[in-house]
Formats: sequence, C-alpha cells, structure tokens
Amino acid sequence: MAAAAGMSTSFLLRLSPSPSVSSHVPILSSPASSARPRRASSVSLSTTPRACAAGPDSSSSSNFRGQTSLMPPFSLMLDEGSRSKKPYRWQRVLLKVSGEALAGDHTENIDPKITMAIAREVASVTRLGVEVAIVVGGGNIFRGASWAGCSGLDRSSADYIGMLATVMNAIFLQATMESIGIPTRVQTAFRMSEVAEPYIRRRAVRHLEKGRVVIFAAGTGNPFFTTDTAAALRCAEINAQVVLKATNVDGVYDADPKLNPNARLLETVSYHEVQTRDLSVMDMTAITLCQENNIPVVVFNLQKTGNIAKAIVGEKVGTFIGCTKDQDQIVGNALDQGRRLVSEL
Repeated sequence: MAAAAGMSTSFLLRLSPSPSVSSHVPILSSPASSARPRRASSVSLSTTPRACAAGPDSSSSSNFRGQTSLMPPFSLMLDEGSRSKKPYRWQRVLLKVSGEALAGDHTENIDPKITMAIAREVASVTRLGVEVAIVVGGGNIFRGASWAGCSGLDRSSADYIGMLATVMNAIFLQATMESIGIPTRVQTAFRMSEVAEPYIRRRAVRHLEKGRVVIFAAGTGNPFFTTDTAAALRCAEINAQVVLKATNVDGVYDADPKLNPNARLLETVSYHEVQTRDLSVMDMTAITLCQENNIPVVVFNLQKTGNIAKAIVGEKVGTFIGCTKDQDQIVGNALDQGRRLVSEL
C-alpha cells in the first residue's frame, strides 16, 4: 500500500509542475527513474545564453522561425574533439568576376571552360564550409561606359544595358554550377521575377548560411556605378570578410606590364597607395567603400588553375590590398594630433 502511495505521489508530481514553472519546461522524471545510471553523451545542454552567430539581433528569448518563446535560452554544446577545425582564413567571401575574365581568350561572349573552372573551384571550397557570394561583370557582352555617346545612346541607357549583360552572365554561371550539383541562386538589383530573385539582403545571407552560392547581378541597380562598386557594396551588406577580384592579370603592378617588361608585381598595397598612385585596380568609389568598412581586397589571376580556391581559403596569391601597418601608424598619428587639437580648444 505504501508503495502504491509512493507511486501515486510520483505520478502527481509528473502531471502537476509548479505554477511558477513555464508549461514549456520538460516534465521531471520520477525519483526511481532518476536513480538509474545515465548514458554518457557527447552532447550537453547549457542554459547559458550565447551570442547568435547570425548577427547582433539576438535577444534573451529564443526565436524559431519568427515565433518568440519565453523558455530560457539554451544551446547544444559539442565536445571540443567533435568540433571541426577550419583551416582557412575566410568564412564568407565575395568573389568578383569581371566580364572580360569570363570571356577568356575570346574578345566577347562567354568561354564555357572558364565558367566550368570557376564552378569546380567554388565547389571545392563550399564543401569546406566557406560561404561564397559572387558579383559578375558584363564587359564581355556590353560595357556601358564605352558605348555612352555612340548613336545617341546616353550614359544611363548604356549602363542599364550593361546591367542586363551581367544578368546574362549570372544565369550562365548559375546553370554551370548547378550542372555539377552546386545549389545556386541569382539575385538582381532590379526585379526580373521570371529569371531571378530580387536582391533582399536577409534572404541572401540565409542562402549563404544554408550552403548555397549567391550570384549578384545587375550591379547596384543604378547607372554611373561600376560592378566593382557593386562588389564592395554587397560585401559590406552581407558581412563578407573580403573581396576577391578575379582578373586576367596576376595582381597589381607598379607599372603596366604590357608596356613595361620590368614591371614589378606588388604583394601588398595599402588603400592610400591605390588612391595616390592611381593604380588601376578598382574605381575610387569601390576602393573608398572598402577602406571605410575595413574590407580587404585580393586581386589575382582567374586563368591560373587553383587560384580561386587558394584565394577563397586565404592562401597567399596575387596582391593583397588593405590597411598596412605603416598606414595604421599614419592614421593613428592623425587621430592623436586631432585629439590634442581638440583638447587645446
């Protein structure tokens, strides 16, 4: 009888949790079941809140598919031995591919060998967990700046035609990637719903988090801006860590290698040097945007096998453009001087 009473008490405890406890909390086990030996598991529950890896919008309440729950936040903690050690430098990159690079040795149109080489190397790094977004140019089909003023074509109309050319390249590259099993989405700066998604920043980031490649087309959607500027802008918007510019040259030289056979390849260049020496890397709007957001740029040769994968995982290739130690010192000295002037006022 006493045993039956004990069982009854345990049963009541299981069905009647304390009113102060949320109804979402799991039901407590009986004393008899808690005395059993527990199986060892490599997964442990932690009730300590952790910062959400998706961004700074996380709060103390857990959020699942837009539905907020009041239950205490928790996370699944894997043992250190089961965590994958990422050997690469970048976790999210933006690859800028110029239209001329897509043409290869041809003067126009697209070389399928180039697009397949890009697809295969991107596939090799996405399997490592690197998130890859791509901005494509359209110079192999139509360059707005070159056609402006010809046959009465104004600059805005010419630039819009160039944006449509980037969409053509993006769809071709998407088809190539999906032919070898890479899930790929194309997002355009203006709506073309029948062929691509509209650019939505949060949707683009979600695609990347799911392991999909996202190709941004149509530039910024505005005339008078290059696709280099679009690459810098999209990189800042999706919180990518670097702009990787794939071109037909090995990197940045101190002179034009086509005119000067003694031109020297520069391994590291600061933003300031690009601006003051007028190095033909990217337009000044793109360089300034990268500098203001502390986004490094790597310029490398697309046509050398393995360069894309090397650049994406952070190996030394081409020319690195960023804030060098000397530039940091110059900026630091300028800030110190400004603080002294303010204190003297």
